[in-house]
Amino acid sequence: MPFKIIRNDITKVKADAIVNTANPEPRYASGTDAAIYKAAGADALLAERKKIGRIAPGETAVTAAFQLPARYIIHTVGPAWIDGNHGEYDILRSCYRKSLLLADQLGCKSIAFPLIATGVYGFPKDQALEIALSVIRQHLQESELNVILVVFGYSSYQIASTLTEQIEEYIDENYVSSRSKEEYGESIESFLESRRRRLEQEQYIESLHMYSFSPNEAMPTNLPKQEKASLKDMVNNLGESFQAKLMRMIDERGMTDPEVYKRANVDRKLFSKIRCSEEYIPKKKTIVAFAIALRLNLDDTKDLLASAGYTLTNNSKADVIVRFCLENGIYDIFEVNSFLFEFHQQILG
Repeated sequence: MPFKIIRNDITKVKADAIVNTANPEPRYASGTDAAIYKAAGADALLAERKKIGRIAPGETAVTAAFQLPARYIIHTVGPAWIDGNHGEYDILRSCYRKSLLLADQLGCKSIAFPLIATGVYGFPKDQALEIALSVIRQHLQESELNVILVVFGYSSYQIASTLTEQIEEYIDENYVSSRSKEEYGESIESFLESRRRRLEQEQYIESLHMYSFSPNEAMPTNLPKQEKASLKDMVNNLGESFQAKLMRMIDERGMTDPEVYKRANVDRKLFSKIRCSEEYIPKKKTIVAFAIALRLNLDDTKDLLASAGYTLTNNSKADVIVRFCLENGIYDIFEVNSFLFEFHQQILG
């Protein structure tokens, strides 16, 4: 996946490059910086870091990763937050931008970031996240790098409070899983599925009664043929496949393949597999990502999902959040994924 957000200890994440929120001077104290030194082997890493000397805020330098599951450690110095009027935003953007460029220059295929400067440096978490997503999004328009944003816990990750409140209200209004369980003793999906099966069973029994005959009567020969012909017609007249529908929608919008898979946060190889195989059906989250990339409205998104056998429901928090984004014209996959992660849901792509 080109970009993903995970909750983990960054020292345990496998990537070609691990970004360290470094001290300007060749020493370490606490937080992510200390954790990386200890996991890599503090003495060896510190000796290498001393060869570099001082790193200015917003700049980067690289060392070997030593005992970390990576090839390189990219050291970058974030801004100490004062009030936002002392160049903090530009410095933070520089940290992400120069780290990404350096990873490309080193031939890395993947890079893992912490949320830079949100610890002891005190940068507001929601604004730091906004900057991180903005710079990463822009870089991935021109790069095939896989970028991982690593947060140690949900408390260290925060989107704008006004959006959180809006989404929480929308979920409260639309998320019906708990109510359905209280009413039916099961989820809406389970209830509807069991109801569908009962109806099919009743229809089958009714059809047997219609075609019943006494032991002395000859069995009708034309009815089974009629049933088979009907089934054959149904099989031969299936609707437009998911692959055909997706490619048609892309063509209708005059979009290129790279534009679509990058906006959908989908790997180029996976997109190629979908384009080349009419039988292949990707996961639901991937199809929703394509709907976001194509800026589909709610009805068109449902149609695209239905062509692959999926649907949006109100007893899935992820689906409700996606519906909120579609209804409010939020088509930035990075922003949508930040909402999903905030509410502990699997991200799209």
